[in-house]
Amino acid sequence: MNRVNFANSLPIVETFHSLQGEGTWMGTNAFFIRLAGCDVGCPWCDTKISWNMKRHPQIAIADLVKQAIVVKPAIVVITGGEPLMHDLTELTAELKTQGLRVHLETSGSHPFSGNFDWVTFSPKRFKPPHASIYERVNELKIVVKDASDLIWAEHNAEKVAINVMKYLQAEWETPSSKDLVLQYVLSHANWCVSIQTHKLLGVR
Repeated sequence: MNRVNFANSLPIVETFHSLQGEGTWMGTNAFFIRLAGCDVGCPWCDTKISWNMKRHPQIAIADLVKQAIVVKPAIVVITGGEPLMHDLTELTAELKTQGLRVHLETSGSHPFSGNFDWVTFSPKRFKPPHASIYERVNELKIVVKDASDLIWAEHNAEKVAINVMKYLQAEWETPSSKDLVLQYVLSHANWCVSIQTHKLLGVR
């Protein structure tokens, strides 16, 4: 599916104010904008409701920015779905005009757009990343279900800058993946463990 661009509005699953639950910015006061639409198809996805963008309303970019301003977050996280299915140029420009720090969570499966302070890249084998993502990455996060995902992790690590933060995250529904991740990190010092703390805390 090609990128979808709606002038001055975007299809939104939800917006909410919470804590960033994963990675380098774990525990940070964050406002989340969850965009609708995803064609990657991860079987373990916990937000499958976001996949079909036709099921979600178009929200004006101006209204999204107003919502973010009200809660005064440390960061605004644009997530999905797969947010890069949409042209994020206008949304990020308007958020940054208001002095907000803007983060992206993406599989990188579509061409890069937008102006971000931090990019979390979580590539999936189900739809390989677009080449434009690799030079933009600040944080690489790989979801690990079995040993083949560790090979995928190293494949993508070779393509990002050496100073990029690298995380392995056990697939929540596969208990054996936790030990697999732990043992790999203990023998590969360039990787860290990412824990979905929002699930442990019972928050969104």
